[in-house]
Amino acid sequence: MMKRIGMIVAVEMDAVLSLYGSPKGQEKKAGYTVLCYENESYALYVVNSGAGEIAAAAATELLITAYAVEMIVNFGVVGGLTEEMTMARTVIVERVVHTDFDTSDWDGCEPGRYAAYPTRYIPADPELVKKAITAAPELIPVTCASADKFVAGEEKKRALHQAFDADICEMEAAGILLTARRAGIPCLMIKAVSDGITGGAEEFMNEVLRSSGICLEVTDRIIRSLHR
Repeated sequence: MMKRIGMIVAVEMDAVLSLYGSPKGQEKKAGYTVLCYENESYALYVVNSGAGEIAAAAATELLITAYAVEMIVNFGVVGGLTEEMTMARTVIVERVVHTDFDTSDWDGCEPGRYAAYPTRYIPADPELVKKAITAAPELIPVTCASADKFVAGEEKKRALHQAFDADICEMEAAGILLTARRAGIPCLMIKAVSDGITGGAEEFMNEVLRSSGICLEVTDRIIRSLHR
């Protein structure tokens, strides 16, 4: 039986259309447009979620419930929080911290921690991470800080790294990973750094097309290696 894979894309749809071309089909469901691509091994359902945790979580739930996907994939461009995370550095997310989430005044949990998890770091599927790195050895494992805020400027980025020991930052990973884990669906997140530690919106806009294209090529290589 053909495997079913769901792909969440926040803003990088040009990269999808450039690599995959016109979809075999598409439909509107729950306010999203879902594109379908197929090859001999799997069907790929792509949703352009838009930016932000809530939109990404809703798109993830849609793919799980309406399309019965067996794996969630997310690729995209991110900001770097350390000197090592230079532009177009391609990484794989090992764990996510939802930096907006804070119930400390109520239950004493440290900022970013959900009570269901022993620490504030939400882990990606370790076996899937291992297989992905085998397929793409150039990938660097990272911790991702995720929140509904675009982070620009060196001071803010250094502060985020210091507070949460994160390597990159973006706006969807927490919503995607939390939703996938709750449903018991493995989740793979591949990212490319579009703006370095001193960069911001202008650098992001200048690099988003190039970085997203590099990122999707790596992601596609991994998906194909997993479903031969």
